[in-house]
Amino acid sequence: MKIIIINGPNLNLLGKREPEIYGGKTFESYFIDLQSKFKDLELDYYQSNIEGELIDKIQEVGFSYDGIILNAAAYTHTSVGLGDTVKAINTPVVEVHISNTHQREDFRHVSYISPGAKGVILGFGLQSYELAIRSFL
Repeated sequence: MKIIIINGPNLNLLGKREPEIYGGKTFESYFIDLQSKFKDLELDYYQSNIEGELIDKIQEVGFSYDGIILNAAAYTHTSVGLGDTVKAINTPVVEVHISNTHQREDFRHVSYISPGAKGVILGFGLQSYELAIRSFL
């Protein structure tokens, strides 16, 4: 089974950015932990701060992978284009957020990704990604 985690803007700063919200671990080190935990899966990872690159990656893998875990970060709340892309592909998408976005600013309560997603997991820190992987098993 092939699953890809796609992270959006500023998630390359995990471990440095607002550790009280996002924790102190980099995503790269967490991804190594996930690969160790799920040895029978082919796990890939992609991150971009650029909306169009995220759309391109989803289109690239959206017909050949078994699952996409998407943390579109701030684009979740602004990108009709990403939402449309999730609806346009065959591969199921699980929307993930590290924080509970419903406990944050009002604009973070709206998601353009959710209507096309298989499910949404939020608020469990980095463990949200592991929960998303398990949803594909």
